[in-house]
Amino acid sequence: MLNISNNPLNKKVDLSTYNSGKRVFDKSYYKYFNRFLGAFAIVGIIILFLPWTQNITGRGQVTTLTPDQRPQTIQSQIPGRIEKWYVREGDKVKKGDTIMQISEVKSEYFDPNLVERTGQQRDAKAFSVKSYEQKVKATDVRIGALQNERSLKLEMAKNKLLQSRLRVQSDSIDLQAAETNLKIAQTKYNRADTLYKEGFAALKNVEDARVKLQETQAKRISQEAKLLASRNEVINAQVEISRIKAEYSDKVSKAQSDKFSAQSSQFNSEAEVQKLENQYSNYKIRNSLLYITAPYDGFINKALRGGVGVTFKEGEELVGLIPAEVDLAVETFVEPIDLPLIHKGEKVRVQFDGWPAIVFSGWPNVSYGTYGGEVVAVERFISDNGKFRVLLKPDPDDHPWPKDVRAGSGAFTMALLDDVPIWFELWRQLNGFPPNYYQPQDGGSAKISKK
Repeated sequence: MLNISNNPLNKKVDLSTYNSGKRVFDKSYYKYFNRFLGAFAIVGIIILFLPWTQNITGRGQVTTLTPDQRPQTIQSQIPGRIEKWYVREGDKVKKGDTIMQISEVKSEYFDPNLVERTGQQRDAKAFSVKSYEQKVKATDVRIGALQNERSLKLEMAKNKLLQSRLRVQSDSIDLQAAETNLKIAQTKYNRADTLYKEGFAALKNVEDARVKLQETQAKRISQEAKLLASRNEVINAQVEISRIKAEYSDKVSKAQSDKFSAQSSQFNSEAEVQKLENQYSNYKIRNSLLYITAPYDGFINKALRGGVGVTFKEGEELVGLIPAEVDLAVETFVEPIDLPLIHKGEKVRVQFDGWPAIVFSGWPNVSYGTYGGEVVAVERFISDNGKFRVLLKPDPDDHPWPKDVRAGSGAFTMALLDDVPIWFELWRQLNGFPPNYYQPQDGGSAKISKK
């Protein structure tokens, strides 16, 4: 009844006394649904107070722990031409196995005996160095002989000079004796002449005295000439000493000049030997580069320069190689707002693509199929995707990662933080606040449960 009349019937007639009215007015509508809503509200309120583990999630991929274990390409250090392949894609190779053979494309390296001929040139120059060394030694011997000869001749000249000086001294004494005799003869002659004039002596005595005087004068002149000759001998001896010094200085200087010329040639030859030695080593190493070998045990991934006869430049990628044994790791990326919560040693849960898992991010105790990881490095500069890169290694306290996981596979990571009520986590998510900031005291992370 719509009760749109100005005279409502329900005020005048009691409808509850009728059976139909009793069925309509006494019936309780949505009784079970209301009970369900009430129970759901109570359960929801209880759930809001249940514990929730805060976490930082991220997407990443499987990589290796060290750079030398990551897939790489092999390049050639020299330009060349592919001559022969020794492997196929997918083959396993050991360290040092030959992958391909190449040949030279530069004309200066075409000679197949280039290394041997360079070695012969080096040996010839080395022999030349030894010859110059012997020449230097012979010149040293010659200089020593000249110096000894100069010493002996100088000694002889000095002895001769000493003899001449002694002779001068002797002749000087003899000259003084002659002058004394001359005075005596002059005195005797004067006395004889005086006695003769006075008549006390014979003429014969005067003549004898005159003869004696003349003889004494002659001896004095002769002795003076002899003294002058002795003095000339002293001068000649001094000149001889100077001549010997000048002569042997010239000879020694010439010998030293020959020695220095030989040493200069020796040093030039040694420099050429070193240059040829360098060329020999370079050619020898270059010959070894004609065979491309595996740097470590691994698998041939892809031939980047296929065929035979194909030429390439130095540094071009020739073939891809994947290491056989690697230490797996996971690189994941976190938002900058979550970066202060990531520390080295944090425990992280990892879910690998292709491995079934049941994950409840807030309740790790009831999650299955995840694996333990530990933070080993946090990037200090933001990546191109606007996030920070974090490197994880297997957790030694957890079960090992699957053996079939390979580098490049995707991974989902969860870094577990504090336990908070669910209502707090909802409030944090709605407001865009970061998780609770904390610093682990022991350098690790909060305790997490098994998978």
